[in-house]
Amino acid sequence: MKLKLDIDPDIVAMMAAEVAAGERAVTAAMREAGTGLKAAWRLQVTGAGLGTRLANTIRSQTFPKSGESLDAAALVWSQAPVIVGAHDTGPLIRSKDGFWLAIPLPAAGKSLRGGRITPGEWERRRGLRLRFVYRRTGPSLLVAEGRLNTKGQAVVSRSRTGRGKVSAPIFLLVPQVKLPKRLDLARDADRALDSVPGLIVANWVDQRF
Repeated sequence: MKLKLDIDPDIVAMMAAEVAAGERAVTAAMREAGTGLKAAWRLQVTGAGLGTRLANTIRSQTFPKSGESLDAAALVWSQAPVIVGAHDTGPLIRSKDGFWLAIPLPAAGKSLRGGRITPGEWERRRGLRLRFVYRRTGPSLLVAEGRLNTKGQAVVSRSRTGRGKVSAPIFLLVPQVKLPKRLDLARDADRALDSVPGLIVANWVDQRF
């Protein structure tokens, strides 16, 4: 007995069209999920008061970069992973050399390189020496003998009489500090992942009708 199977060209075309529709639906769904997660993470960062500059380090990319695939994927990441990750986990920070962490006070001013100024940079820029003040009931201090300018920052006093000269606290010294957890990136990632099946179905249906 011989059996002959003829495949209708229309069926082959329909199958090919269905696969193509699936590829477009999956790729579109992953693009939407990735873009949505990027937007959600950026909103978290700005909502936590961490600024738009850090928020804009959140990026997304859909793969493949061109064309469609049933294996399409989306990647969402930060170009500042250490900073974002620290605010996401709330780690305990200790000094690398086992000594103190120096936390600048308003009188310290800003670093020229951006971020927090260090005691060494402060002394070089201000031309003043910092003096260690131990306190039993609170954080120890690094203080400087000078005057406060109009910005409230400590500078060299030019007065010969000592008028306006103060002992200004410049840095707080602590053995360690617990960074507060200000982000919950996993929450939004889980929501994006859960949305993928619905996005695939929605995009598949939209292409049919």
